[in-house]
Amino acid sequence: MFTTQPPATEQLSRDEIEVNQANRLKQLLEVIDGRNRFYTNKFADAGILIGSLNFQDDLPKLPFTNKAELITDQNNSPPWGTALSEPLANYTRYNQTSSTTGKPLRWLDTTASWQWMLECWKAVYRAAGVDSTDRIFFPFSFGPFLGFWTAFEAGTQLGAQCVPAGGMTSEMRLGLIDVLRPTVVCCTPTYALRLVEVAKEENRNDTLSLADSSVKVLIVAGEPGGSITATRQQIENGWGARVIDHHGLTEVGPISFECWDNPGFVHVNENEYICEVIDPDSAVLVPDGNQGELVVTNLGRQASPVIRYRTRDIVIKTTERCRCGRTLARLKGGILSRADDMVCLRGVNIYPTAIESVVRTVNEVIEYRASVTQNSALGTLLLEIEVDAADPTEVTRLVEVKLRETLGLSVIVNTVEKGTLPRFEMKARRFILKGN
Repeated sequence: MFTTQPPATEQLSRDEIEVNQANRLKQLLEVIDGRNRFYTNKFADAGILIGSLNFQDDLPKLPFTNKAELITDQNNSPPWGTALSEPLANYTRYNQTSSTTGKPLRWLDTTASWQWMLECWKAVYRAAGVDSTDRIFFPFSFGPFLGFWTAFEAGTQLGAQCVPAGGMTSEMRLGLIDVLRPTVVCCTPTYALRLVEVAKEENRNDTLSLADSSVKVLIVAGEPGGSITATRQQIENGWGARVIDHHGLTEVGPISFECWDNPGFVHVNENEYICEVIDPDSAVLVPDGNQGELVVTNLGRQASPVIRYRTRDIVIKTTERCRCGRTLARLKGGILSRADDMVCLRGVNIYPTAIESVVRTVNEVIEYRASVTQNSALGTLLLEIEVDAADPTEVTRLVEVKLRETLGLSVIVNTVEKGTLPRFEMKARRFILKGN
């Protein structure tokens, strides 16, 4: 493992980046026009003639794509839908979304489009300083979710030794870390903290200490936690290692990565994606530095592309040059939240990430769950916490005060017995909506 200077392709001027994106977009649209029924029909319905576009200026003329219409397309033309650019026989890979909020979206890739995503993942590893000398540990089970497979195979192509640790308990995984001595771990922020919790329990018997383990870097994804300061600090303190945040989507690919030099910002891989930020309500582009919804066009996944895809991820984009030398756009604070997750409680907009950013500042809180009830004019927010402290009452009071000061409303905080709340290997569900 070593820290590298960014490649020249990640240090281009803004003009060079935009010209490259325009050329790649032109190539993509020319390839899929007439071949990809979903987009051919979509463009025709919008009155778009591909041959008449100025690809550097006319991107906003293209219609948005959203997940709901892709799911509808698959329902109407089961099982794959019409958003494929090649004959079905050319597709070799199947994945699906995690479906935490509804029906999963099925996605296919050809060998070429799959390799494109592996190259995107290599950019993540490169920014994290991962190379062929590393041993990468994957403490979660195999499944139809794209992130594991692309991260694993990209690691093997780098020449790193990759260790799949599915079908194991957390204790078994910790034991394997102790024996195999990996230098890199890829997992969700939630599971990184879960392994810290289990390791502390094991340490009462004088066994493994994660802070003294061989792990130098944790690449986390699947949740916003990697860029939440308090969550990140808990992970880094527990592991004695550096956290590198990353995010992507099954239907889009590996979009962003954090560099060593500027924690709390993730770079967008603008060599392979066009990323816009819009007002979630009006769909109008917002200026750099303003909060909005991330819209993504993937430029190299021609066999199953998404164009101007509304991710529902809330971000703040900046194009200011990073001190690492990269000129790629950055997302301040990573993924701040999801537009779908916001609730209005007593006139206050509440995001799950706002709750986590407060709760994780209290180290005695092991796990938590927030429940919002909206069946009355006022509504209530209940926070359940597991606490590791001699005086749980004092911890409860501290969390109540911090939430009131941060959110501007009172929150009911209850302490529950250790081991009561659910634990998660993949994406966590700690924010529960009740009532109407």
